[in-house]
Amino acid sequence: MNILVVGGGAREHAICNAVKNSNNIQLFSVMSNINPGIKELCKDFYQEKETNIKKIVNYAKSKKIDIVIIGPEAPLEIGIVNELNNVGIGACSPTKEAARIETDKEWMRNLLKKYNIPGQLECKTFTDVEKARIFIEKLNCEVALKPIGLTGGKGVRVSGDHFDNINEALIYVKQVIENSIGGESKILIEEKAIGEEFTLQAFSDGNTILPLPAVQDHKRLLPEDKGPNTGGMGSYSCENGLLPFLSKSEYEEGAAILQKIVESLNKEGCKYIGPIYGQFMLTTDGPKIIEINARFGDPEAMNVLPLLESDFIDICKSMIDGNLNTKKLKLKKKSTVCKYVVPEGYGFKSMIGEDIFVDEEGIKSTGSILFYASVNKDNNLVKTTSSRSLAVVGISETLNNAENICEKALEYIKGDHIFIRHDIGKSHLIQKRINHMIELRGM
Repeated sequence: MNILVVGGGAREHAICNAVKNSNNIQLFSVMSNINPGIKELCKDFYQEKETNIKKIVNYAKSKKIDIVIIGPEAPLEIGIVNELNNVGIGACSPTKEAARIETDKEWMRNLLKKYNIPGQLECKTFTDVEKARIFIEKLNCEVALKPIGLTGGKGVRVSGDHFDNINEALIYVKQVIENSIGGESKILIEEKAIGEEFTLQAFSDGNTILPLPAVQDHKRLLPEDKGPNTGGMGSYSCENGLLPFLSKSEYEEGAAILQKIVESLNKEGCKYIGPIYGQFMLTTDGPKIIEINARFGDPEAMNVLPLLESDFIDICKSMIDGNLNTKKLKLKKKSTVCKYVVPEGYGFKSMIGEDIFVDEEGIKSTGSILFYASVNKDNNLVKTTSSRSLAVVGISETLNNAENICEKALEYIKGDHIFIRHDIGKSHLIQKRINHMIELRGM
């Protein structure tokens, strides 16, 4: 089979790795930057913007592609899967209509209300600043502010983290409405959920989901959850598929919510095919839905895909063919810790074109996996761009060992202008999460 992966980040490198572990396949790629890890795995690649649908479809036709997997959200929003389907090419990703579960937050919240799906938050959308003020006052300024459309995971502002009073909140509300941040002059305001965040990813064929291990991402740039929000500085998962603060029943609640969302999308006439993930806040009232995304997470894909013992392309075919209920996922029972290497200044103004020295063999010797992200490679020198550069994943039987392995691997990456959030997966930060939930539960 000929498989095409669209996207050139670390998430897509992880997807390509999983594809290459399948039998009798040839891998092709479309990416805007030439990811050196993906390039090495591919039979052929095409450097092009992931949103240039016409050129991507023509490339897929020319290479006689059987299945396309879309990594990032932007091509989904403009209907790349619809166009592929129109020319008879299967895609293990959702159509434009189904992808609205991520690309239109207002539509997503309305869907949850229509089908009475658990885990909802009180919320409203606004195009008027003064009306937004009244709603924020009603919720005592305990709110999250979200542009309606896509912002690359960097558009959300939360009380206590990004603003401390109504006037500060309204400054951002005004910015979103006046500047159409996210593509619309409209903002979604939600009640603030208090607890610990977790990600639950799953495979979906439109009727059935197969959930993957829970992951906790770290959006904040700096140690101890300080600094600005980013696309994600790293993440971890545990050998039992849960998290240290997440019980089996709470995990199952999250999976049941995803199942109900997939069923609801089917009822709406937009069957959801491909990976889906829920970003949840575990509260004293159970998991609350923060957002639903129409793809694998980045970095969360790097935690779960290396654990797959099932044939990935066989799963992809089952999602497209609608027989996922006949499959059972086989996964390694291991913990993972992923840490991103980013350019100095990331989150503010990244230093671009700086050298990173990567000893791939040294990293491999630790048992870790290296995933290239947004970098350029010139004469064996890796150079930074404005976005995240590399991800390293440590894998072991325990979380503590996985974190140690990841740190050993990071010693084989050198650069004068790089930054790593080293506290991800460390025992003191994990304990902080556990203590937080104990305190909230009043134990």
